[in-house]
Amino acid sequence: MRFPLGLTAKIARHIIKHKLRKTPKFALVLQLEPLHTCNLTCTGCGRIREYSTSLKDMMSLEDCLGSADECDAPMVSICGGEPLIYPKIEELIAGILEQGRIVYVCTNGMFMRKKMRDYMASIYSPELEAKLSKLLAEKLISEKDAEGIRKGKSDGRPVIGPTKWMYWNVHVDGLEYTHDLIVEREGVFKECVEAIKMAKILGYQVATNTTVYKETDVKEIEQMFEFFSSMEVDGHTISPGYEYDAAKKDMVSRLNKQPEDFFLTRKMTRQKFAKIQEWGERFTIFGTPVYQEFLAGKRELTCTAWAIPTRNVKGWKAPCYLMTDGHYPKYAEMLEKVDWEKYGVVDGVARDSRCENCMVHCGYDPSGALGTNYQRGDNWKNFRYNFGAKPKPYLKGREVFAFNGTSIGKGHLAEAKAAINSPRAAMNGAQSVFSRKEESHTHETSGGCGSGDTTQRDELLSKIAKKDV
Repeated sequence: MRFPLGLTAKIARHIIKHKLRKTPKFALVLQLEPLHTCNLTCTGCGRIREYSTSLKDMMSLEDCLGSADECDAPMVSICGGEPLIYPKIEELIAGILEQGRIVYVCTNGMFMRKKMRDYMASIYSPELEAKLSKLLAEKLISEKDAEGIRKGKSDGRPVIGPTKWMYWNVHVDGLEYTHDLIVEREGVFKECVEAIKMAKILGYQVATNTTVYKETDVKEIEQMFEFFSSMEVDGHTISPGYEYDAAKKDMVSRLNKQPEDFFLTRKMTRQKFAKIQEWGERFTIFGTPVYQEFLAGKRELTCTAWAIPTRNVKGWKAPCYLMTDGHYPKYAEMLEKVDWEKYGVVDGVARDSRCENCMVHCGYDPSGALGTNYQRGDNWKNFRYNFGAKPKPYLKGREVFAFNGTSIGKGHLAEAKAAINSPRAAMNGAQSVFSRKEESHTHETSGGCGSGDTTQRDELLSKIAKKDV
């Protein structure tokens, strides 16, 4: 099977139950944002800007678990912000699993290895030494890490252990140079790869989560799939980059760029995703084949954003994950009070101008599963795709030149570093300033790749522009 039987059956039973009850609207996936704090500042993400006044706020554990119970979605995608920053993330994951739901932890990967070391410490016995040796040999943990794991864990808190009901869903927007450029921090791709390697050794399920933008090279995306397929990653989610309001404002105010130079129009999306169905046959891409046809421009779908609701610190976000016209205290109230007929694109015409270029998974992927805009044969397509043979790992993907950025000295700060390291820069004292900042940067600290502050990069590029170095 392409997807685990238990997961597929749980979602299928949920849909059939509500179809038999003739429930007009119901949740398939809950997008749960316990906080909006993040340790990165990814280009194209307006999340921490939209909620800039509530970055220090977070949902209580009880509120998070109550929200999952309230909408009763069979799957919960824990996102944010960076969810692994949430102080009770272990308790949250454990609580949702106890409710009998599937969990996706949508993470940038920077804290994954630390959480997995905690898990190993909690189960340590001499039988674990073989895996410790493998992790040490591949330099995925240090000798100091191994010593800490052997001491065990006795704080009584739960850990995030491997289970068939949970996926690490790691944000990766391309190969090394591209991904580090988009997340605005060098070294992130390398940390993601190492975290994924460690996860697979320990038996976790891992997926990647990719957003495609205007300048994304689709050949690189295919190579990215090949590379992670060779690592036996369990699946992939992929969606077009959409110019929602918060992201557009950030693009202009923080980066001084025009949104149309970065985000996709509907026509561009269809061009970028022309091979999505071929990719779906070669790789385990999550989502329905009906949604893939929609992305490729072979059919139209009607938005069903209510099927993937978002719950965050302000309430139930409406109308969707990316557009905010209000927050509601209860899921049922949101379903009742939002005029869903005002949104989406129908027969090529946008009901709301903000929806014109949106083809993202949170609005349209559930449409394929729910039979919206049903065409003859759709049920068979979905059945065949879900219950068909899982694509085999693409072992030639090991030959992909994935580390094409900072690992070989060609990261997006390479030009700035070269300028700073010039003799003239040294005379001006700039070299020592840069060195101090770089020396404090490691991947094994609590924040991995730092706070997301782009001051270092901006100062360097500013100096180059002004010819100060």
